[in-house]
Amino acid sequence: MEKVKKYEQIILQFLEEQESYWNGGNTPIEYQVIADTQRKRYQLISIGWKDKSYFHGCLYHLDIINDKVWIQNNNTDMLIAKELIELGIPKHDIVLGVIHPKRRKDTEYAVA
Repeated sequence: MEKVKKYEQIILQFLEEQESYWNGGNTPIEYQVIADTQRKRYQLISIGWKDKSYFHGCLYHLDIINDKVWIQNNNTDMLIAKELIELGIPKHDIVLGVIHPKRRKDTEYAVA
């Protein structure tokens, strides 16, 4: 269970840094961390109006499932897995949920 707490802290640190970065520009769009710590689900979302357009979307979605960090969504050019490794999560505990299950064995990360 200690591993899960460590991973959760790393995920939240990463998302909070990203939230700060994205909110640092001069834009009417707000970026928010959404964290369901009970169910181990974490997101960074964008929300707001720009001119006549309404924005609401998910930049990042990560889950902790069976003691592994699942990258469920990444709508940026950032390589989240690389960032998580640098923050202390080993490759064998990262699942690229965005990759089809049959193709995950071809990556250098966990299959599930």
